[in-house]
Amino acid sequence: MRKWILCFAALALVLGGAIGCSSDEPTDEGGTAEQEAQPLKIGSLSPLTGPYAADGNDIANGVRAAISVVEEQGGIPGYSEIEFLPQDSACDPKQAVAAANKLVNEKVKGVVGAYCSSSTIPASEVIVAEAGIPMLTPASTNENVTERGLQNMWRVCGRDDDQAVVAVQFMQDFLDAKTLYIVDDKTTYSQGLADNVERLAKEQGLEVIEHDHVNQGDKDFSAVLTKIKDVQPDVFYMSLQNSSTGALMLIQADRMDIGADIVAQDAVYHPQLIEIAKDAANGVYLTFGYIDESTEAYKEFKEAYAEYGEPGAYSGYAYDSATVLLKAIEQAGSTDPQALREAILGMDFQGATKHISFKENGDSGSNYIIRQVQDGKFANYWNPATGETY
Repeated sequence: MRKWILCFAALALVLGGAIGCSSDEPTDEGGTAEQEAQPLKIGSLSPLTGPYAADGNDIANGVRAAISVVEEQGGIPGYSEIEFLPQDSACDPKQAVAAANKLVNEKVKGVVGAYCSSSTIPASEVIVAEAGIPMLTPASTNENVTERGLQNMWRVCGRDDDQAVVAVQFMQDFLDAKTLYIVDDKTTYSQGLADNVERLAKEQGLEVIEHDHVNQGDKDFSAVLTKIKDVQPDVFYMSLQNSSTGALMLIQADRMDIGADIVAQDAVYHPQLIEIAKDAANGVYLTFGYIDESTEAYKEFKEAYAEYGEPGAYSGYAYDSATVLLKAIEQAGSTDPQALREAILGMDFQGATKHISFKENGDSGSNYIIRQVQDGKFANYWNPATGETY
């Protein structure tokens, strides 16, 4: 009898060992069965402090809103919850790289970010090129973000070369401009966009009187505005990295009675521009992506975002970016980078900001229109597809 008991005990140990070993077998996502029961970690990179914090916190809140929608719908199968790790890039390349390394060390499975192209590009070298983790930017419009051959670098917003086309088309076809004065603040984004506008304007026969520059952090723009007033261009093209700086420039331009039409761009498109500049913002034109606020997807986003206040410029794009990432993980049943790339390339759905689908290079296409500040609010103004006002 004792002999049989010992045999049974030995058999139980063998089976137990086998069961224990099976729990450490890799799953199809490169993890283990035990890991599948853990939280799914995703991160974000955006400026949460400093002069660009308004847009940066909008981006983090957009991701939070997307997570809340997915969790209300039952979450992602195989994961106990979705853990969000927002990191502060401060629109500083070195800080962005440090934050990117932190997210990699935390073993996130995807990142939404960053905001400034000058941060997105170096951070993606760590997150995408070295670690193979998918990264989806909701706000970085510089062409080079998706022109470096990175297989999991995705862009949900538009591109600057497309944005420049609409800006120049509007100046020439609608404003009937003949002369142009360009100012940027020397960032990768703002100068890259301004360079595109300058090149296209010259190709279209517009005279670029001067392409001038200010520095990030400047508060006094009297020197450059005095030059603009002296030469009296038809259009003053303002390419700046953030809305608070744009508001200060508009206030000072209004005080100096600059007579030119002012055309700005997506980075200064934010409720903060109107809150700070007030009447000085009225009449300003801006390029920004068209958003159909009548869709069910936008209404769902607006409801999910309500606890954070009114959406900022890139809240919806961040919401869509996080939605793409979470949909891809669920559809692929995996966090393997190649499986996620295939799932993202197969996306075809109506997002909060646009219809979502992607090209091989990671772009999702541009749909820029001209908006105008009218009576203290942003309004759709000119449709480049028709050449008509809304």
